[in-house]
Amino acid sequence: MLRGATEQTVVTSIDHADPLPGTAGFGGRLEHTEYGPTIVRDVLGRQPLFYEAADGVESPESTSIAFDQTELSDPVSFPAGSIATAENGVEQLWSLPEPEVRSERAGIDGLAVAIEETLGSIDPERVAVAFSGGVDSALVASGFEAAPCYVAGFPGSHDIEAAREAASLMDRELRVVSLSHDDLIEAVPRLARAIGRTNPMDIAIALPLFLVAEAAADDGYDRLALGQGADELFGGYAKHVEPADDHRVEATTVRGAVREILGTLPNQLERDVLALGAAGVEPVTPYLHDRVVAAALRLPASLLATPTARKVALRRIAAGTLPDRIATADKKAVQYGTYVSRELDRLARQNGFKRRMDDHVGQYIRSLCG
Repeated sequence: MLRGATEQTVVTSIDHADPLPGTAGFGGRLEHTEYGPTIVRDVLGRQPLFYEAADGVESPESTSIAFDQTELSDPVSFPAGSIATAENGVEQLWSLPEPEVRSERAGIDGLAVAIEETLGSIDPERVAVAFSGGVDSALVASGFEAAPCYVAGFPGSHDIEAAREAASLMDRELRVVSLSHDDLIEAVPRLARAIGRTNPMDIAIALPLFLVAEAAADDGYDRLALGQGADELFGGYAKHVEPADDHRVEATTVRGAVREILGTLPNQLERDVLALGAAGVEPVTPYLHDRVVAAALRLPASLLATPTARKVALRRIAAGTLPDRIATADKKAVQYGTYVSRELDRLARQNGFKRRMDDHVGQYIRSLCG
């Protein structure tokens, strides 16, 4: 009942309170250790983990846990970075380290090596790539040269056009999942059940990923490589640029904002991993491997976000591998770049849920879910 790492690796991570022991995340229950039955979930929550509310976690040996929330009647998310033992109950053990900041040159070199080693360590068999044409997914795709690239969106959407241009520049096969209103109406209830959420933001973000994953699974691929985590790790958001003047973050420095926003990853990853699992594929997330996370945490602010550029380090690394047009391209958030958010709003209004109503898109989504 443990995923993502061997029991010995997790035990060593517990013994040394090491949050980044060289894995791509882990979670589950350790059955035979000196601590007794122990429930664990890694610091970034890369493995979704739930327990039955009625059970609580005071007795880890008898607590019902699951990696899929639909398997429990009243699931509660187990907190990332935590362990639960019979002796101490639930306690946070792991938090992200605060390593010494490297120089620009050392920071670039360290991150480049970490990404290269991670991409080189992943078995490419039956891997497809979720591809939007931006630097994040394009750099991941460069590590899987034979894998087909998939993009979803409504006809004419930014993501489809950007992916077509990037795939052409990289001489890669691109498979387009062209969306319609009927696709959204059919998929929304299934997705909402899988992720346990009906709010418009989560649905609009997860829908393109869900439908790409289904298309890849239908074509015989059971793993989907993603650029997840790049914006959070490498300074990809506007709120990273001038955090002291941005009400959306409490941090006052670029590096502080990166660490703060990294704290949102467990919630996002839970949603996305559950969506992928429901579609029949497993995620492959090179940027979220421990070695890449460790290298990213050492980057100086000048390699993260500046008033003129974001994801500076990642773009410099990509410039040695990808065409300049891709390495420097701006990327829209997936819910907007695919037009999914826009079309959900349109469907809501067409079905009588007007914008003057409170949470009109959410009400429409819940109506689809019965």
